[in-house]
Amino acid sequence: MSDLLIRGRVLTFVREPEGIDDTASYRFFEDGAVLVSSGKIAAVGPYGDVAKQADGGVPIADHRPHLVLPGLIDTHLHFPQTQAIASYGAQLLEWLNTYIFVEEQKFRAPEHAAFIAGRFTDELLSNGTTTAVAYCSVHPESVDAFFTAAEERNMLMIGGKVMMDRNAPDALRDTPERGYDETKQLIARWHRRGRAHYAVSPRFAITSTPEQMEMSRALVAEHPDCYVQTHLSENRDEIAFATSLFPEAKDYTDIYARYGLLGRKTLLGHCIHLSDREISVLAETGAVGVFCPTSNLFLGSGLFDRDRFDKLGARHSVATDVGAGTSFSMLETMGEAYKVLHLQGQRLSPLNSFYMMTLGNARALDLEDRIGSLHAGADADIVVLDSRAKPAMELRMQVASSLAEELFVLQTMGDDRSVTEVYVAGKPMQSGRVEVRRDVPRALETA
Repeated sequence: MSDLLIRGRVLTFVREPEGIDDTASYRFFEDGAVLVSSGKIAAVGPYGDVAKQADGGVPIADHRPHLVLPGLIDTHLHFPQTQAIASYGAQLLEWLNTYIFVEEQKFRAPEHAAFIAGRFTDELLSNGTTTAVAYCSVHPESVDAFFTAAEERNMLMIGGKVMMDRNAPDALRDTPERGYDETKQLIARWHRRGRAHYAVSPRFAITSTPEQMEMSRALVAEHPDCYVQTHLSENRDEIAFATSLFPEAKDYTDIYARYGLLGRKTLLGHCIHLSDREISVLAETGAVGVFCPTSNLFLGSGLFDRDRFDKLGARHSVATDVGAGTSFSMLETMGEAYKVLHLQGQRLSPLNSFYMMTLGNARALDLEDRIGSLHAGADADIVVLDSRAKPAMELRMQVASSLAEELFVLQTMGDDRSVTEVYVAGKPMQSGRVEVRRDVPRALETA
């Protein structure tokens, strides 16, 4: 028997939009439905057609007139920085030393790690994010807390212990050997357990010695199905410091290349100040540059050049980067992405914004078969968005005349108040229940 029929204005992308008028890039059903069975999507389409495929007694969650989309995806953020968001007045390296390294020392305590992990995952869900790629702290306890919280909510999450053996407080340093051993143990404990995926996580070249980078290379070689996450070219002082520590490297990107850390499962946060040579290396290896607009603006780091990535054929995704990022909301993040690109004479259509938050980020993770779109066989991770959630939005929507306009209102004015429901593997996470109606599938009500 089918579990649930979700009714609403259903939107899902099938490819990257080529412009604001590219209606072939998505499927939209003004009166649509998603049929969920055993945590998976069984069917998607017009309500009348999908209802015919449902068992007679299936519960119906009627979300009209709201939009029903795939759950949003965040490809780079730091769970131990949840309480450090909005820390005043510093650029990257000073900010790390003044606020972040102090905050992360708290995660040695399992009870603190567990408390923040629960709040962190709930904050993601309240903003419509059902999958995220997160850094934990150097402590294995933080990784256990992160994946435990995700498992309790059945979320598809990616994360890993940061490895740091220099240029950090003593309380946050491991050693090459300990970083390797603890990561191996955590991979064995968590990778592909339920919906969990592990990411080998040397924080960045500044905090890892050549010996630890070699250990990272060994971990990647031994666990090729794990992700790799690190940071690249966020800040000019960072670049100068990193390249001074690895003088044999051609540039910052070459540091990671020399240690075999670049590949299709590699996520590189920021990638702002890259040469054409470096972007071409990312294109050749398939590594993903992660655009973090609110973080880059907050720390004064610079502007991500999306068009140059596209011209040179390199992959990219988008992310909040909490806690330098200023919001857990992917909607607010895309509102800032629009401005960052606009400053450079680059356009970001609302169609492209919603593609990036869903199918685009899923493709960056090579998980588009499971998340990021609404199709039969996908995991039933779904968000319901209200484009009239605030009085100012409702007033603006009175004169909106197209789907693209509505999406732009959501991306520009929306936040967690626009999220009316979130489903993780078909389970409602906001209300905790659904309104049960059992007559509609047989009657095929369309009013």
